[in-house]
Amino acid sequence: MNTLKLGILGSTNGTDLQAILDAISSGELDAKISVVLSNRKNAYILERAENHNVSAVFVSHKDKSRETFDDEMTTVLKNHNVDLVLLIGFMRILSTKFCQEWRDKLLNVHPSLLPKYAGGMDTNVHEEVIKNGETETGCTIHFVTDEVDGGPILVQKKCNIDSNETVDTLKTKVQQLEGEAFIEAIKFIQSPKVLGC
Repeated sequence: MNTLKLGILGSTNGTDLQAILDAISSGELDAKISVVLSNRKNAYILERAENHNVSAVFVSHKDKSRETFDDEMTTVLKNHNVDLVLLIGFMRILSTKFCQEWRDKLLNVHPSLLPKYAGGMDTNVHEEVIKNGETETGCTIHFVTDEVDGGPILVQKKCNIDSNETVDTLKTKVQQLEGEAFIEAIKFIQSPKVLGC
């Protein structure tokens, strides 16, 4: 039994979280989401978690050092026995200490085919991709290290860019891939050779 306990960090709507929840409820994924954490009290990702009876925790970053905030998140994650942390639209840079604490257990999704457009966020990436006349884009699931968007790549998924593509249509396309990519990444981490079973 390779049930992984997942912790999710997010600041926005958590669209990819829905794909993971659906894969768990259908039996495609043998995992449990133990807790969803957000640094924004009104982030829809918290409501999405509550709608699925998943523990949802708001941790404020206001007037705290990055390390203090990250330590508070680590405490919550450990209290929920989390094995693997997923960053889903988490709009903060993590401290070196947090990256080391969760080394090889911390995955981020980036809305481009890294290393292209590293360091960009959300719709800014899609705008750049269209502006630069790219013919394909996609998403990347990578391990998080000190170097922003620089950790080892685990999964990449690609899509074509249509001639009439807008930022919104491209974002929708890429988000669809992100959910699939996260599911693939989680399954890979569960595989016996990775877990050392």
